[in-house]
Amino acid sequence: MFFYYKHPFREERLMTIKEIARLAGVSISTVSKIVNNKDKNISPETRDRVLKIVKDYHYTPYSTVKNNPEAKTFMIGLLLMSMEKTGQMINGIITAAQKSGYSILIYDSMNRSENELKHITSLCKNHVDGVIWEPVNENSLEHKHYFEEQGIEVCRINCREDPFSCFIDFAGMGYAATEILIRHGHTKLGCLTKQNSLRSGMVVEGFKKCLFNHSIPFNSSMILPLESEDWYNGILTHTPTGIISTHYTSALILMEHMAKLKIQVPSDLSLISLRDDGRETIAFPGISSIRIPYYEFGTFVCKRLIETCEKREEESSAFQVDFPLENTQSLGLPFTSNGKKIVVVGSVNIDVTLNVDELPQPGRTVCTSRHSVIPGGKGANQAVGAAKLGNEVSLIGKVGSDYDSNLIYTCMEENRVDVMGLKRDAHAETGKAYIHVQDDGESMITILTGANQKLRPEDIVFHERAFEHSGYCLLQTEVPEDAIETAAGLAKKYGAKNILKPAAMKSIRPSLMKLIDIFVPNRKEAELLCPTIPDVEGKAAEFIKQGAKTVIITLGHSGCYIKDPSFKGYLPASPFPPVDTTGAADAFIAALAAYLSSGYSMEASARIAAYAAGFCVSRQGVIPSLIDRNSLETYINRIEPELMKQ
Repeated sequence: MFFYYKHPFREERLMTIKEIARLAGVSISTVSKIVNNKDKNISPETRDRVLKIVKDYHYTPYSTVKNNPEAKTFMIGLLLMSMEKTGQMINGIITAAQKSGYSILIYDSMNRSENELKHITSLCKNHVDGVIWEPVNENSLEHKHYFEEQGIEVCRINCREDPFSCFIDFAGMGYAATEILIRHGHTKLGCLTKQNSLRSGMVVEGFKKCLFNHSIPFNSSMILPLESEDWYNGILTHTPTGIISTHYTSALILMEHMAKLKIQVPSDLSLISLRDDGRETIAFPGISSIRIPYYEFGTFVCKRLIETCEKREEESSAFQVDFPLENTQSLGLPFTSNGKKIVVVGSVNIDVTLNVDELPQPGRTVCTSRHSVIPGGKGANQAVGAAKLGNEVSLIGKVGSDYDSNLIYTCMEENRVDVMGLKRDAHAETGKAYIHVQDDGESMITILTGANQKLRPEDIVFHERAFEHSGYCLLQTEVPEDAIETAAGLAKKYGAKNILKPAAMKSIRPSLMKLIDIFVPNRKEAELLCPTIPDVEGKAAEFIKQGAKTVIITLGHSGCYIKDPSFKGYLPASPFPPVDTTGAADAFIAALAAYLSSGYSMEASARIAAYAAGFCVSRQGVIPSLIDRNSLETYINRIEPELMKQ
């Protein structure tokens, strides 16, 4: 099949070589050498100037009329294996060719070698300047000598047998899609493929590489051929929990099959597919997709070929673009993490961190040139920490109607925290925490409460539905105690357990303490709340008497003390060098709740939480330092593998 695309402004006109030479400011012989490809000793600048004028004025050299095979025709050929799904690529090629003043001959081999050879001879007969060639199979390269004999430049695409061939990086797209699922907590993954598909093969390469880089073992059962249905039963038992599809049509078939099995996407199964041309930009059924950059690829290969034809070769580079996810409609957390949601009620701030050689002292000025401004607050920190560990998280709190609130919303959404309960207050500014961090990681904090103090019991009641199906409610006392007690009561109403971190307070209401399942003060907070009892064990026992079911007193680099019906004793801190201890408790509590939700014992959950806290203190800032579940478990499996088996 053959199509001819002619440049829309290329019409015959009576332009002579003498006129071209005058316009270019060169001799007639120089123009002749350039248009007849005999310009080895002519500078690139002169060549480019002459060629631009030749194309602008549509000059047809006499040598072309005389059938000189070396004369430029300003025509390129496009020889495709099949035009079935290349519309956007062809559009990109045509656009690039038109901008450079070239016409195009387009041939479709229809996947048949005999058609391909006929088209090769036709392209040679038409004396095209260059050809973009997608070979039908590995034997096609036997015909490349036809182009070489005619001096026709060739840019091969999608030819695995040719190391100089240009490709769309389907392996990179497979890697990107796999990494998105891993970041959402999926470790049981599958790749939906088509047999004899070059694209599927390359996507699988990226899939395997991503698994390896995230320490997830690969096995052959992860490859899910569309032509086979043997693997469908695994989805009924939630293996896999996330699938990458190499073809959008395959994803549509899978969605149809899942509907028959009453399997919901994304609550039961997450799905990401590569998406082909513009015709597949359909809203239903809402598949999360990564668009294949055919148009950009077509533009790239056409420009590259024209540069070669015009001897403007730049340093050769591979085709590279980003692969953003277009939507998250079929993307969710693994099924195993959907059972128990975590609700966080607490402070939301902007953390202004100042790195100092030593903490401020009365009567002394401390100077620094190092600082950072990032979202924070105990509520926000714990919400992001739990979400990164694979849990569904809802955050309830208040921010102002200022620019800082935009930073908060963006950060929470990027970390998949539900912000339906996070509201703006038009009459308050977003809270701020001014944090001084010493070189050894010790810190001191001053809080400007802002909108946090505007959180009221009625705000909590308004978002009561957030507590439905929740397993744990994380509370901190940097917001009004009335709101905290209301939240604790609603959590109990829906069967959730309350974890309370006391901060900036010298006493706690007995009515609130009776609602607390796990009480987590640090050594200084415990001293403020229970100053008459000297030892840590005694303080923990006193908090139990006041109503808490479990007490964990964190002791910084000395670890923590736990008093729980199933375990009583000290646990060590993880061996990480401290850089910034600001968010250690938040990271600890988030991980504690996440692993208790997953069925781990109190002792095991606390030990895992100590590693999460260690990762956090070893880097600057809280939210950027919170660790994801896969990285945390990969590290623990190397250091203490038995811990993750409990």
